[in-house]
Amino acid sequence: MELLCLGLNHRTAPVEVRERFAVGAPQLGEASTHLRELADAAEGVVISTCNRTEFYLAAENAEEAFVRVEKGIAEKNHLDSSATKHFYRKTKSEAARHLCRVVSGLDSMMLGETEIFGQVKQAYSSALEAGATGTVLNKLFQRAFGVGKKVRTETSIQEGSTSVGNVAVDLAEKIFGHLKDSEVMILGAGEMSRITAQSLVSRGARSIFVSNRSFDRAQELAAEMNGKAVRFDDWQSVLTQVDVVISSTGAPHAIVQREHVEQVRRARKYRPLFFIDIAVPRDIDPSVGEIEEVYLYDIDTLEQLATEARTRRQLQIEQCERIIDLELEKLHLPGT
Repeated sequence: MELLCLGLNHRTAPVEVRERFAVGAPQLGEASTHLRELADAAEGVVISTCNRTEFYLAAENAEEAFVRVEKGIAEKNHLDSSATKHFYRKTKSEAARHLCRVVSGLDSMMLGETEIFGQVKQAYSSALEAGATGTVLNKLFQRAFGVGKKVRTETSIQEGSTSVGNVAVDLAEKIFGHLKDSEVMILGAGEMSRITAQSLVSRGARSIFVSNRSFDRAQELAAEMNGKAVRFDDWQSVLTQVDVVISSTGAPHAIVQREHVEQVRRARKYRPLFFIDIAVPRDIDPSVGEIEEVYLYDIDTLEQLATEARTRRQLQIEQCERIIDLELEKLHLPGT
């Protein structure tokens, strides 16, 4: 039995490629089962976040599994074989080490980000519940979660703006000058949106509107922030008054189109409007950014801030790597 990982992330593929391979959280269990069948493998787990999609497998023959999966997912997404150039292949101990680095936040766009731990845990739990895992991947993922906790306990890797949500707010503040007395709309009420909203409140945002397909969830998040919930069918009406829109809905296609903004420009008196799209697939059509007073930033824009944070934390990275090395020495998996 061989351990392997096939994936793509923010370093190997731009957002327009990553969004083609994204898998929604509710579909992760089903996707893991399908992965096993596609690769003719004993075990499989699919991880999908805004910055990566990765396929972990325990298979009899790694090379055959790689070929099957690459071909299968390209066909499923109606892409030609050239799309696979964005994928990286990792096997045995290299694959195990990679997962530990992912869970620890060392492979993230924002070094040390905290969301990735929960996202990987959710992906693993979905695969486990679907019956897609077994001895090899169960042992691997449980060890990786232990490594992630140890890294965060024994190092300072997560100090500062490590979440994509917080960095998005940093960017909005740099562009806008300040967020005090600004009015903000959050599209999507998931964990990323919650963290973003908390950061907005801490920076002095006066009004926060929360819109989500589940109105109950929008009300819940709005209540936490002393904001106002908006039904998803009505979010366009709020565009007339807000200064910043941060979107992370998990929708399979763009929900904010150019015409939505064009329709409110006169009512807004052509005031600047800032969009930060932290969703993959993207929530906001790129043509929105072509409007004169509109500024649109997608998740790849955050790479510059990530680079700055990485420089400050290089010593912490080295300490984290030592922890991972020591923990992997304790892990004895078939094929590693």
